[in-house]
Amino acid sequence: MATLMVDFIISLDGYGEGEGWPGFWGMEGPEYLRFLEDEPAHTALLGATTYRLMAGLADEMPDELAGMTAQPKVVFSSTLDEPLTWANTELVRGDPVEAVRAMKQDHPRPLHTVGSLSLTRALLGAGVVDRFRVVVFPVITGITGRNRVFDDYPDVALDLVESRTIDGRLQLLEYVPTVIDGPPG
Repeated sequence: MATLMVDFIISLDGYGEGEGWPGFWGMEGPEYLRFLEDEPAHTALLGATTYRLMAGLADEMPDELAGMTAQPKVVFSSTLDEPLTWANTELVRGDPVEAVRAMKQDHPRPLHTVGSLSLTRALLGAGVVDRFRVVVFPVITGITGRNRVFDDYPDVALDLVESRTIDGRLQLLEYVPTVIDGPPG
């Protein structure tokens, strides 16, 4: 059975991007890029917005994102059309929760989301997420921040299973999530 990891890169104040900021807030150091390249073989799951962003970054930084370009990717979208421009990407138009449930049963590789706020909310709410990983970038995007990552999420208890510092400034935090009905007690 394949496992599903939700994967986010966020600013310290919880945004997934900032107006005018480059990808990775311009802070993608060599250790972080190596971390991305050295990830165990998995299939990346994306929504249309993240697909457009990452496909653009792959065009701008082909050497740095060669590993992501080579890996299999599944994008869930009703707005994209085939053929997709980013290599090794499959388009799924159906219900992402049902598609991921099926993938978890018979997919040969682990599954990781990349960004994709709406997709991850749906997957977490459906109880199909096994791990939740956040890489915190040391910026506060305040006025320019866009897409608060955790808005409209259910309440979730997180058990920390890994943490480390990357490039002397990025914080990687990995949790096992449990959706809860509200505050304990």
